[in-house]
Amino acid sequence: MTEPETGALFDADLQQAISRRAAPRRPGPVSNATMFGWRALLKIKHVPEQLFDVVVTPIMFTVMFTYLFGGALAGSTIDYLQFLLPGILAQTVIFTTIYTGVTLNTDISKGIYDRFKSMPIWGPSPLVGAMLGDFLRYTGSSIIVVLIGLLMGFRPEAGLAGVLYSMVLLNVFAFGIGWIFTTLGLLMRTPGTVMTISWIVLMPLTFASNVFVDPATMPGWLQAVVNANPVSHLVSAIRELMAGTATLSGLLLALALPAFITVVFAPLAMVLYRRPR
Repeated sequence: MTEPETGALFDADLQQAISRRAAPRRPGPVSNATMFGWRALLKIKHVPEQLFDVVVTPIMFTVMFTYLFGGALAGSTIDYLQFLLPGILAQTVIFTTIYTGVTLNTDISKGIYDRFKSMPIWGPSPLVGAMLGDFLRYTGSSIIVVLIGLLMGFRPEAGLAGVLYSMVLLNVFAFGIGWIFTTLGLLMRTPGTVMTISWIVLMPLTFASNVFVDPATMPGWLQAVVNANPVSHLVSAIRELMAGTATLSGLLLALALPAFITVVFAPLAMVLYRRPR
């Protein structure tokens, strides 16, 4: 091939490389967050042991508390299950939110998020996407608790609609609470530390509530603590949804905490995410 012919081919390749065609549109925030949500689901696919707590813990708590305490507290395991299951549903999903911070901290310790910060994407998308992916955990935990409850004799008076509305409320609540553990995941040095601090926060929050017993049986000072506990408001709202007696004021009270947490901790998490490490 002669030199002019070689030059012509080179010029043609160059023209094609610098084509004036419009560049593809950059994906927007929704596309970015959705992609990182898909990444979170793929992590579960490749590390299925992450689902252990999502599957085993709901079964263990539902069965154990119903048959151990049902007869003593309510005189009947079926009667106690009607009271208990909405509380176990809330407790299970709230416990699941811990893994938001743990998995985030694990990724950060491997340097993956340093790469994300250098990419031309919507800044919060790695965090928001990871939390969207966690909706699978929340929904999976909820479905398992409800199915186990139905097998044991639980019957929601509001039927399927009440159960679905309860799951939506739980997912919204968990998304808000998850910002706390996202912040912890960005602050702490190891996943183990995130896990330990998270349990220290959640254990008293869930057990000092109306999940297991009616606060009316408690001392006056403890009733005040339980009635002020946001978990109690969430559990009460779920019980009302499943009974078909939900009120707007009860739902707004249950959503007040996750709304407040999102307003405070979401910006804080982004500041911590952007800081140099």
